[in-house]
Amino acid sequence: MVGVYDSGIGGLSVWKELRALMPRQDYVYVADSAHCPYGEKSPEYITGRARAVTEYLIGKGAEAVVVACNTATAAAISYLRSHYPVPFVGMEPAVKPAALTSRTGVVGVLATANTFKGSLYRDTVMKYASGIHIVEKVGRGLVEAVERGEVPSELIRRYVGEMTAEGADVIVLGCTHFPFLQEEVERAAGPGVRIINPAPAVARQTARVLHSPAEGGGTAVFYSTGDTTVLKSTVLSIDPAVNPGNFYHVTI
Repeated sequence: MVGVYDSGIGGLSVWKELRALMPRQDYVYVADSAHCPYGEKSPEYITGRARAVTEYLIGKGAEAVVVACNTATAAAISYLRSHYPVPFVGMEPAVKPAALTSRTGVVGVLATANTFKGSLYRDTVMKYASGIHIVEKVGRGLVEAVERGEVPSELIRRYVGEMTAEGADVIVLGCTHFPFLQEEVERAAGPGVRIINPAPAVARQTARVLHSPAEGGGTAVFYSTGDTTVLKSTVLSIDPAVNPGNFYHVTI
């Protein structure tokens, strides 16, 4: 069984890719929606939440945990890897493929404030994009909109326009909530701009770290520390075969 964790429903963009790649795998997903968004909370607070959710997932039988949240990865994954006996897969900033494919030498990254502050992001930029101009854009308001099931077109146009105005021809979706806005981002960016969603690469890395191929029944169970309404509707839009009774509120 694979545990998947996010501050809210954004991690479903990763679960969608996991499900497509490993349909026989069993999954347990926790949306920490009562504490969402994480974007500007302290690293200590986020690490505390990551610890609590990780212990819950391991208690449910998770043999590996996907931290399907860029902000939680930046704040907590080093701690989690050193304190728990299961493999962890986090959200690596997709700066390397962006830098390799940019024709203009300008890459836009749309993420949360804490992702930009994290050493993981900074180290990745220094290692793979030292000669690239990175346009960092904090997507304030976007996570909250996705959590409400909304697409904030005006905000997206503004953020994307500010990146493309500086010459960005590649935009990295640096938060797992943002693939749910990808169509609108593509419209705002226009046909000459490539949009990178890191979720498929994370699914492939998860398959690599698992000790054996999935032999389960492909069940998926979902928990939320907040309301389950948008979580349920989003999951069923991704995979209508999911049991609609497999959604629960939980206090963690």
